[in-house]
Amino acid sequence: MSAVLSRRSRTTLIKVCNSLIPNTAFTLHRKLPIIQCSHFFYCSQSSIRKCDPLDDFSPFKDSHSEDAVINPNERYRIVLGLGKIIKNQQGFVLRKFALDFCPFLLVKIMKLFGNREGAFAFFKFVFRDESDKIVRACCVACHVLAMQGFRVIAQDVLSWMIMRIGLSRGQEVMEFMWREHFGYESDFSVLDSLMRAFMKVEMHSQAMEVLGSMRRIGLQPCLSALSILFRLLLRIGDYGSVWKLFRDMLKKGPRPSNITFNVLILGFCKRGHIQTGESLFHLMSKLLCEPDVYTYNILINAYCIRGQTLDALSRLQLMVESGCTPSTATFSTIINALSKEGNIVEARSIFDQMKDMGVSPNTTVYNALMDGFVKAREIGQAKMLFEEMRGNNIKVDGVTFNILVAGFYKYGRDENVDHLLRDLYVPDLLPDYSLLDVLVARLCWVGRPDEATELLEDMLKKGLRFTVISYNSIISAYSRKGLEKKAFDAYHMMIKFGVTPSFSTCNSLLMCLSRNGKLQEAEELMWYMREKQFSVNRVAFTVLIDGYFKIGDVMGAQRLWLFMKNVDTAPDAVAFSAFIDGLSKAGLVEEAYNVFLEMKNKGLVPNNFTYNSLIAGFCNAGQLSEALKLEKEMRQRGLLPDLFTNNIIINGYCKQGRMKSAIDAFMDMDNIGLAPDIVTYNTLISGYCKGFDMVNADNLVRKMSNSRCDPDITTYNIQIHGFCGSRRVNRAVLVFNELLSSGVIPNTITYNTMLNAICNDILDRAMILTAKLLKLAFVPNIVTTNLLLSHLRKQGLPERTLMWGQHLKQICLEFDEITYKILERADRDIKEDVVYLRGSSGKSLFLDFLMYLTYDYLYRNRVYGETDISAIRMISNGSGRSLEVAPHVHQQPLLEVSK
Repeated sequence: MSAVLSRRSRTTLIKVCNSLIPNTAFTLHRKLPIIQCSHFFYCSQSSIRKCDPLDDFSPFKDSHSEDAVINPNERYRIVLGLGKIIKNQQGFVLRKFALDFCPFLLVKIMKLFGNREGAFAFFKFVFRDESDKIVRACCVACHVLAMQGFRVIAQDVLSWMIMRIGLSRGQEVMEFMWREHFGYESDFSVLDSLMRAFMKVEMHSQAMEVLGSMRRIGLQPCLSALSILFRLLLRIGDYGSVWKLFRDMLKKGPRPSNITFNVLILGFCKRGHIQTGESLFHLMSKLLCEPDVYTYNILINAYCIRGQTLDALSRLQLMVESGCTPSTATFSTIINALSKEGNIVEARSIFDQMKDMGVSPNTTVYNALMDGFVKAREIGQAKMLFEEMRGNNIKVDGVTFNILVAGFYKYGRDENVDHLLRDLYVPDLLPDYSLLDVLVARLCWVGRPDEATELLEDMLKKGLRFTVISYNSIISAYSRKGLEKKAFDAYHMMIKFGVTPSFSTCNSLLMCLSRNGKLQEAEELMWYMREKQFSVNRVAFTVLIDGYFKIGDVMGAQRLWLFMKNVDTAPDAVAFSAFIDGLSKAGLVEEAYNVFLEMKNKGLVPNNFTYNSLIAGFCNAGQLSEALKLEKEMRQRGLLPDLFTNNIIINGYCKQGRMKSAIDAFMDMDNIGLAPDIVTYNTLISGYCKGFDMVNADNLVRKMSNSRCDPDITTYNIQIHGFCGSRRVNRAVLVFNELLSSGVIPNTITYNTMLNAICNDILDRAMILTAKLLKLAFVPNIVTTNLLLSHLRKQGLPERTLMWGQHLKQICLEFDEITYKILERADRDIKEDVVYLRGSSGKSLFLDFLMYLTYDYLYRNRVYGETDISAIRMISNGSGRSLEVAPHVHQQPLLEVSK
């Protein structure tokens, strides 16, 4: 090669290197997978390309297909490889290939790269012409690569080519490869490569066809290829082909190995068919394959995911008895499941057994147990576990920090965070990237996600790397605040820098959308992330189901529940509990109980939350006997009814007027060392007040104060309502004065309760009391308007009732069913000329005055509706499949009534 040519190649390469400088920080993905809804936007690389210096090394300089554009990481590998080739005085090969696409020169160049990644990236760059001539030349290159011992690269090339030209021409490639292979590679080699290539691009029917061809000419496929084919078939749910392939292996070979069985068991368990996995597990020994640690771990993990920890523990025992030593992953899976269920005692016991068996716990195991202690409010135990980690020289990471900080902030131990940070700054305690994760997470936990984002962006510009933990911390912080756009901006940044989203990423984004009432957008995001094979677990479905229940869309929740059960995402104990809770709160307690029975039949263990949801549902439906049966069942299952359980039962007794039983339940709490809270006392006080037993209600209030449980606004409102209902307005006024002197701020319920009493018994003191109410608690709502309209009608003023109704309607006040009934009766009174015993004119004027004040307040604080363009939603591919405009509400600040 001439010196001029060598200099020219080097000059071209320098241009390529310079072109890389502004691109090296970009994503490793060809297109950013960003769904679009509300604040989402679509990101893609521009199809308009400038002159590329790399074109000097390609025979297709004028062909610039967008799909052929390589990502920056691949571009970097190509530049390194080309530099190596030129340095080794092989630039003449590049020159010849740039003049004509020759398969033999292509193979030589790919070999000169010296690594699979760079060689494959170069092929992707130069394969821009999909004509028959070039496709056949590439097939020849595959043959030559395979013949020379580079079968893996040959399969990469073949799969990329098949993916590019499409299914319709895939058969053409298969026929050409088979027709021309005799001079290059064996029958087995070419058919195996074809089968693997079709599997890589997920063309399972073509892969099965190639496999059939191998069988017909007497060839046995290798076990590794069959394992990959099993994974593909199981992922798409083609069980018929799975069992046919398995039967063929038993009849024609090769016989299944441990790896084959593990792939099958894992595939079926992932699809929710755990019993099929169990059957294959028992079949292994009959086919001379003994289950190994991976087999047991697959089943244990499947049971833990479904909440069947007892079955997981039985498999652990069987594992030990069979002589198979559990691994760290075995214990990590079980400890994590037990901790999430709240069974921290058993989790700690398994942790200790693990060490007794000589299996060393790693960071993941410690994190799982630590998280369990935090969730069980045993933050001291979590801190001790952290010290144990340090003492045993176990590396802590960003997850460890997040778990501890979450506990410290949640349970009011902010000062411990500073101590923790000082500990983490000890040299070599944390890897550099984990320390960066910790700094970002700390800012997020103290409510400064904007600063965390700025820190992350600055560090990224300096070339430092962050793990998914940093991005998840920021996304979670913004999601907790309901800042949807900022949360998705952080998600976009995450994708841009090639960080794959995790379960936590998706769940935080879904939670943010759900909190903002954007359930449809949240559901679309979940399907999009599943389609892109990002991490989406059962929590995502559970978040959406809970969101639908919260907005009252029971049918939406039921639809998603049925779909969740029909896809490869079997509900776990948490999902069942959330669904049962939603149905119970919606009044569908019988349906909730049927789901509860289904949960138990599947071997999932209900916890206190599940039982409490059902018990509350039955109590609200007036079926107290069924609720008590469930409480008894809780005890029989070893679950101790907690404060919530007792409050629900006490409320059930109070609703039925069974105050003696309610007090007995209250006394039983004390006997078992369970301290009543403000809810317990308020429930009992309300029960007495509803029965007009104000003496016992007062006694309970005194007992409440003596037990250092201060009355809240609910307590005072219950008392005021009780005294007003028993026509003891004087006592109600005393309670109201006590409320004010204690520093508790009255609310709208206080105002409406007192206002109703004043309207029923307007005396001279009413003016004083009303003035005090207006000064301290004038926050009228629809209940206030209904109350005043009703009293106007009862005072024989139906005309005034309708007049005020018309005025309120003009300021866009939303009436409820009660409002319309009052107005309809007033209208009927006028038409039927009903004769009322009219009250005094003073009383009528006083009601009119109160009505005017209410109207004036609502008028000055009325709500305006206008369209918010930012709520226009677009679908992920950038095309506007549907556009929805949601109302954006702006509300004027509340104005106080002049004193």
